[in-house]
Parts: sequence; C-alpha cells; structure tokens
Amino acid sequence: MKLREIATALGCRLEGDGELEIGGVAGMEHAVPGQLTFLANPKYAHKVKHTRASAILVSEAVAGLPIACLISDNPYLDFARALALYYQAPKPSPGVHPLAYVAPDAVVGENCSIGPFAVVGPRARLGRNAVLHPHVVIYEGVEIGDDFLAHSHAAVREFCRIGNRVVLQNGVVVGGDGFGFAKRADGTHFKIVQSGVTVIEDDVEIQSLTSVDRATVGESRVRRGAKIDSLVQVGHACVVGEDNIICAQTGLAGSTVLERDVLLAGQVGSSGHLTVHEGAVVYAQSGIGGDVAAHARISGSPAFAANEWLRAVTAFPRLPELLKSLRDLKKRVDKLERNGPDNHTTT
Repeated sequence: MKLREIATALGCRLEGDGELEIGGVAGMEHAVPGQLTFLANPKYAHKVKHTRASAILVSEAVAGLPIACLISDNPYLDFARALALYYQAPKPSPGVHPLAYVAPDAVVGENCSIGPFAVVGPRARLGRNAVLHPHVVIYEGVEIGDDFLAHSHAAVREFCRIGNRVVLQNGVVVGGDGFGFAKRADGTHFKIVQSGVTVIEDDVEIQSLTSVDRATVGESRVRRGAKIDSLVQVGHACVVGEDNIICAQTGLAGSTVLERDVLLAGQVGSSGHLTVHEGAVVYAQSGIGGDVAAHARISGSPAFAANEWLRAVTAFPRLPELLKSLRDLKKRVDKLERNGPDNHTTT
C-alpha cells in the first residue's frame, strides 16, 4: 500500500514521498525500511533519528527528519488504525459445523459461524454475523446481538443478555454464579440461589479467563464500551461503567459500582457496596475501601490521594532512620528531665 493511500485512509496530512510502498507497521525500535512507525510521546522524540522506518506517524513534523511523516491529531490511535489495514484476524466461513450442537428451538441469525463442539442451548438467540469458535457454550435462554465474537472455551450462562459487537476472549465466563452463601447454625454453608443475570452492553471486550458473575437478584451489568483485561473478577450485582478500563488481576466485590470513564490499573481490589465516581483513576495494587470522588486519583492500600501516597511511600524507606533519630531525641529529653539542665556560669 502506498503511503498516500494510508494517509487518505487515516485522514492524516502527508509530508514527504507519498509513492513509498509500505508493507507493514512496527514500533520505532523494530521497524525496518518499508514500514510505518509512530511517535505518540514527545519524550521519546530523540529515538526518531535512530529508526529505520520509511515513514512515521507524528503529531507535528520533526525538524530535520529524513523520513516521510503522516501528521495526526492522535498518532497512537492512527497507528492502531493502520495496524487494522494490514492485519485482519481469520474469520471462519458462515455455517454450523457438523460437530456443533444447536438446539432445535434456538434462533441463529444470518451469516453466523458456529465451530466444532460449540453448543447453542434451548431458546437461545444469536444475532447476525456471530462467530463461535470451538468449544464455546451458549446456555439456555441467552440473547446475543449482532457481530458477536467468542473465542474457544468462552461460556455465556443461562438467560444472560449480550449486545452488539461484543468480544469474549478465550475462557471468559459471563453469568457464572455469584459467590453467595448463608451460614447455618451448625457452621455449614447454604448456597444462595443466584437468580439474577449478567447484562453486557454494546462494544464491550472482555479478555481471557475473566469472570463476570450473575447477580443474586436483579443484574450485574457491563455498560457500553467498557474494556476488561484478563484474569479479572467482577462480582455479583456490580456495575462496570461506560468506557471503563479495568486492567488484569483486578477484583470487584459484590455491588461495586463504577461510573463512566473509570480506570482501574492492575491488581486493584475493591470491597463491596461502594461507588467509584466518574473519571476516577485508581493506580496499581490499590485497595478501595469506600466511595471514590469523581476525577480523583488514588493509590495504596487502603487507597488515598495519589499525590499524598507518593510522599508517603517516599518516606517509608527512611522510617528506620527516623525512628532511630526519634529514640535518640527521647533519650536526651529523658536525661534532661532526670538531671536538670546543665549549669552555666554567667558574669
């Protein structure tokens, strides 16, 4: 593909030779002649002179740069769009594989592909263009919109609802039982029926081995555009807000509510029955024990304001030294109290 064609497809301004043939895209340090790279963060601008790429996506032209430039308002986004021009994941042909099972009363939309050993249960409904890779299981009464994609071993449990353009990566479980037990007088546990459902709205992607539990009553819900990383646990009756980003190994206890545009970094944990308000950012390995204000940035466990946490964690390695100084001061004060102040002669 010629560079000018890429510029047109991305809506970028071209500076340089538009007739260059571009055979692919790569990061700045790994790109070779004939490839397109990008510069999203100005602090890495010094690396541009070392790249072997034939062209680069940048927010503004770099003075003295010997390679062609595509000027973009968002180089990282346009780099992602350029990747999509060159790589399209394989899509199976429409049809139901002979080794798949589709219940007689299930409804399957046009142009769907259902792979070997996949199962579509009774009264389930699949929209158009759905792709079920091998060993995907859709339980009874599930309703799924158009352009659904489920990779192998994903499962959608009974009566859950999924919108349009939803992607489930390998091993995702939507609507597994919430973790609910009532203790009997003798100390044993009685399982609480998880009678609610899980609802996944449009344009959600859930990465491998993540579980979004069904509610005890009512629903658990992942709202439009949310992206959930691998190995995340979303407990029963949680709400994941619009356009949230939830990174790997995060755990949300039951009835956690995340409003829109929340970002939870890796290994964040929340106790239940709390709200993280719009636009908040929670840094990695933080423990959330209560409501988080809109647009707050918090760190630590228990989590508090990130700027204060940075000061605290900077002081933490010095605590032994500070403690020693404090003990020395205490000894001096104790000595003064026992012996009185030193005698001084005045004239």
